[in-house]
Amino acid sequence: MRQRWEGAAAVPDEPPRDAELWERGDEHAFGELYDRYAEAVWNHAYRLTASWSTAEDLTSATFLTAWRRRDEMTLVRDSALPWLFTVAGNLARSEFRRQSRFTRLLHRVPRHDVQRDHAEDVVSGLDHEDRLRTVLAAVARLPRAEREAVELVLLGEVPVAEAAEVLGVAEVSVRSRISRARARLRKELPQDTPEVQ
Repeated sequence: MRQRWEGAAAVPDEPPRDAELWERGDEHAFGELYDRYAEAVWNHAYRLTASWSTAEDLTSATFLTAWRRRDEMTLVRDSALPWLFTVAGNLARSEFRRQSRFTRLLHRVPRHDVQRDHAEDVVSGLDHEDRLRTVLAAVARLPRAEREAVELVLLGEVPVAEAAEVLGVAEVSVRSRISRARARLRKELPQDTPEVQ
């Protein structure tokens, strides 16, 4: 960290705020935003997909989309993270639809022509990921408003106030959507599957 000298005491510079970096709009500033949020976006993408490799792809695509659409970006309380989570959520839904179409096509191909990927076998065999996929599938079936609230607040751990700003609704609406979503998930998920908390 660079330091500024004032008299005999060194005072560390404050890191630039997201708004300052976004206003600069250059590659270096965007690189700082990437360093600041890439891990959080990857974690969010993983919670939405239950796949390490897909989370990596979605993280890259999220930041590529953010770079291309930087004029449309909306900061929420001087943070780019809620907007990045929203982009990642949209990309995850598109990826889920693409994978569903691909899976349907694979079922039409004779099994002896398809080579299984060892890495995918290992990943799908993990109990935690199987349960996560079950929860994600249930979340994907929620009505849109409830699903978006769950993805941001419960899966993305975005504070309710910030999620309300991103979604353009009152905080009480976000809380209500989450409450309804939890009730639906309790009915739909198997007894031994931990519900979205």
